Amino acid sequence: MAFFLDDINSDLWEYLKFTDKKVVLYGMGDGAEKIKAVLDARGIPVADIMASDEFVRGHSFLGYRVKKLSEIEEQFGEDFLILVCFGSQIPEVMEHIYEIGKKHELFAPNVPVAGEGLFDLAFAKEHRDEMLTVHKMLADDKSREVFEGVVRYKLSGNLKYLRDVETPSEEKFFLLNIGTDEVYVDLGAYDGDTMVEFLNETSMQFQKLYAMEPNVYSYRKMKRRLYMIGSALMECYNCGAWNEDTAFTFDMRKGRGSKVVKNDKKPMNSARYREVKMMKTDTMLCGAPATYIKIDVEGAEREALEGAAKTISDFKPKLNVALYHRNEDMFSLPLMISKMNRRYKLYMRHHPYIPDWDTNLYCV
Repeated sequence: MAFFLDDINSDLWEYLKFTDKKVVLYGMGDGAEKIKAVLDARGIPVADIMASDEFVRGHSFLGYRVKKLSEIEEQFGEDFLILVCFGSQIPEVMEHIYEIGKKHELFAPNVPVAGEGLFDLAFAKEHRDEMLTVHKMLADDKSREVFEGVVRYKLSGNLKYLRDVETPSEEKFFLLNIGTDEVYVDLGAYDGDTMVEFLNETSMQFQKLYAMEPNVYSYRKMKRRLYMIGSALMECYNCGAWNEDTAFTFDMRKGRGSKVVKNDKKPMNSARYREVKMMKTDTMLCGAPATYIKIDVEGAEREALEGAAKTISDFKPKLNVALYHRNEDMFSLPLMISKMNRRYKLYMRHHPYIPDWDTNLYCV
């Protein structure tokens, strides 16, 4: 039987290279910078940059005066397409994007949050066998549908493929069979948002909580947010999850997206940069059990899993692992987890988000 990937013969970047339409970027920030860099490298000109009306206040970005959609329409008529260059899970924002897409040709290019390169057709063909293996090992038809939809989105930039396979975020608690006696380990806890979600789901019933968060500002917010839980029931660490106990320099400017900075790129005497401890989950737990581990660590998922290897081997905890930071995550992380415990059932889901930043693997 043919694999769905074998029927795909082009990708968004190839389409943009040959389209006669003007290319307009929608958004300002890191996403726009990344997408502009890819377009520049491929010789694809950018005609203009737009933003939502409420954000157009005489801004300039990347040498362009940022315009409203109405200005773009007046300038180009129907002779343009839009590339969405930011992410959102806010329903009103997502619906606004979908409404624009009904009127104009619109794409949301997939560029990795971490790592290099693109999930383009050449990359997909190179890793065909690994993706086929993961597709076959998934536990249900919905997972295979999600896998196919997300891959099709990554290659085409067409948001229809994501919308067609999305399910509510709350579904994860059903898939993972979350109960009221969990020992929950939250790696990449941010400001405590996912811990609050867990507490709401379990009506504050649990055995113990552990949390790691490398960004000191997010860590402080988390501590304030969860002040009512005493230290006997919750251990919080201002550190990052890794495969050894060490320390790295982090850029704290990014909030949820705080990231390691290479030494040769770190400016001297900048308050943005802090040395942060990195720790294995196995070290944190010191042999204590875990029943549920969430891993969303901005591209360090592989290392975080390696750092939890003994806990996973000894206690077989349920896993909730982000699959969207690196190009290879869609296949490399499921393959890695399957090797760690071949008895895991692997479920893949995409929850409402533009682009695919809430695509996760649930292992039970």
